[in-house]
Amino acid sequence: MNGNLITLEDIRVRLGNRDILTGVSGGLTRGKITSLIGLNGSGKSTLLRALVKEIPYEGRFRFHCGHSHHEMDPTHVGYVPQRLRLEGGLPITVRDFLGLPLQDRPVFLGFVPGLEKRLQTMLSRVGLPVDMLNRPVDRLSGGELQRVLLALALEPSPELLLLDEPAAGIDFHDQERFYQLLSDLNQATGVTILLVSHDLGLVKRHASQVWCLHQGKIALSGNPAEVLEIDRLKSLYGQAAGLGSYVGNGIGLEN
Repeated sequence: MNGNLITLEDIRVRLGNRDILTGVSGGLTRGKITSLIGLNGSGKSTLLRALVKEIPYEGRFRFHCGHSHHEMDPTHVGYVPQRLRLEGGLPITVRDFLGLPLQDRPVFLGFVPGLEKRLQTMLSRVGLPVDMLNRPVDRLSGGELQRVLLALALEPSPELLLLDEPAAGIDFHDQERFYQLLSDLNQATGVTILLVSHDLGLVKRHASQVWCLHQGKIALSGNPAEVLEIDRLKSLYGQAAGLGSYVGNGIGLEN
């Protein structure tokens, strides 16, 4: 079996009059956590959106899933976006938010038998109490909402989990707990994870591989000890990278 879950072959994305990705190529190691880093606006979120086919792209993603196809099936991929737009006062509970995408029949007929137990298991998997099913979604903290989104992304069990700045907007201790949860899930299930992060300290502690996106391509990749060397990053991104600023207990990569 191929050591990579996905091979990226010359991925190019043009939005409007701007070339965002100009030839991204590489292999996403199976069963590992890979972190995608880069300056703001470098195309990190764009690459994830291309992977889930939210936007058009040129090039090819080859999915080495062990099945008889090389195209990604939506059931193979879980995706946690950077932001979830919620209407203020939207009368929807966590139960509704998680349950509605998991059934085909109309809402007014209620949930299918057995779904309640499934929803409880989903919350327990991400360290949330089952009574949170009754909580309105717009009353969740940032950290709680990220875990709810993760619970949905993990159902059914994906081979690839994509997360776009999953710890953005939550405090340092919740960030560390969330990344530790990802590490635990990776170890327990073998799910391959690709996540976007600005916090290099979290990346160094939890990722197995780092991709540095610059000028539309993967300019540098390797294990964190090799890649996250300050002089090496300054050489790649320049002094404007903000490598001297600290985010939590880690060095932040910003422009």
